[in-house]
Amino acid sequence: MIYTTYYANLRKLPDNIVPIAISRGVPNWFQGKTYSKLAPPWSLVSAWKENGNEDEYREVYFKILEQLDVDKVVKELIDLAGTDDIALVCYEKPSDFCHRHMVAGWLEMNGYLCDEWRPEQ
Repeated sequence: MIYTTYYANLRKLPDNIVPIAISRGVPNWFQGKTYSKLAPPWSLVSAWKENGNEDEYREVYFKILEQLDVDKVVKELIDLAGTDDIALVCYEKPSDFCHRHMVAGWLEMNGYLCDEWRPEQ
């Protein structure tokens, strides 16, 4: 199963789910795996921090996702993790705007289940 989550939640993530960072940068303490193809470019992150325009961010980021082969991305993520139980990790809380929610939607639009991991799961 593919999940999404955020760095502050990793201490609660079960050992059988492998976290993979999809953020442009990672916290200093994070020693896990990273997958930069899903990380938004710094220019997009900077523009969003400056103007907060979520619509513009979505438009640009979805164009990035459209250039990727979803089946290849999922295969690479599973190969990287060594399992199909993975959590795509970024900074923002589940209720906050974040590109990982767009990744989850893109995966689901293409036939892959992806849900936000919650500690009660």
